[in-house]
Amino acid sequence: MNPFTDIASTLDRSNSDVVLIVDDVPDNLSVLHDALDESGFTVLVATSGEAALQRGLQALPDVVLLDAMMPGMDGFEVARRLKAMPQTAHIPIIFMTGLTETEHLVAALESGAVDYVTKPIKPKEVLARMAVHLAGARERRQARNALDAFGYATITVRASDGALLWQTPLARELLERYCGTQAPQTPPEVIAWLQMCLGKLDLPGEPPRLTLEQGARRLIFRLHQQIGDVDALGDWLIVMREVSDTAVIEALSLSFKLTPKEAEVLYWVVKGKTNKDIGDILGSSPMTVKKHLERIFIKLGVETRTAAAGIAMGRLRILQPQFEI
Repeated sequence: MNPFTDIASTLDRSNSDVVLIVDDVPDNLSVLHDALDESGFTVLVATSGEAALQRGLQALPDVVLLDAMMPGMDGFEVARRLKAMPQTAHIPIIFMTGLTETEHLVAALESGAVDYVTKPIKPKEVLARMAVHLAGARERRQARNALDAFGYATITVRASDGALLWQTPLARELLERYCGTQAPQTPPEVIAWLQMCLGKLDLPGEPPRLTLEQGARRLIFRLHQQIGDVDALGDWLIVMREVSDTAVIEALSLSFKLTPKEAEVLYWVVKGKTNKDIGDILGSSPMTVKKHLERIFIKLGVETRTAAAGIAMGRLRILQPQFEI
């Protein structure tokens, strides 16, 4: 059980967004707290960088208002650490700074902020900036949740080091089931595939997809789009979908009057698997698979596995045109 998630789940987000204000000056906290509270936000505060990181993980706020200059850990470092953690990487950060020199503003944006406001703080300006970024974050969250509802899971992977920055609940479940990994670890096969895709971005057409098989189910990865700085390696949104060929096996069974086990064996013959491979998949011996094949040959009126696969594929092109080998 994750204590951070438990605390975050106790906040009522149905009617208000959660804002974390980070500032070491009590007067600044007071002014912003009152203005945001009156505007209907749930307001949390932190007076140091260390407390900000702890609160950020505990509450997973919808937006962070972050003071740039604080004793100890400054706002730039807080932002970098929040963006480095998969639980908080998606949270928009707005800097509050009295530093107006270009290099400081650039440093704020480079550390992961989406915007900044200058001191002395004007609550109306802060509310206006927050509204823009909260609306965008809310739309992205709703879009990702909608994708989950339709069976399309999404993850965000940082190309520079392969870190898994963000994932939907369905993506978490699928990656654990197919790869046995959890954030911030990205499955090695996904990292290798992403690097291969990035090397082919200049080529015409869609980048190749990655397919991981688990029995009659397949998890298909598709490179969707780059997020953030397009001049760097950037972060990449990857869409995943699980496809089941259970209907294909049922179609083979009905078409050729095969038993369920014979239909499964024929399915894997179509996939090009050897008797040993099929035995490993189905938990049977190669000899048992051979006996199933002999009965399949009789029912299909053929003598070789190549002929059996050809007849099966011809029927599947009619009954299951979306089926892919």
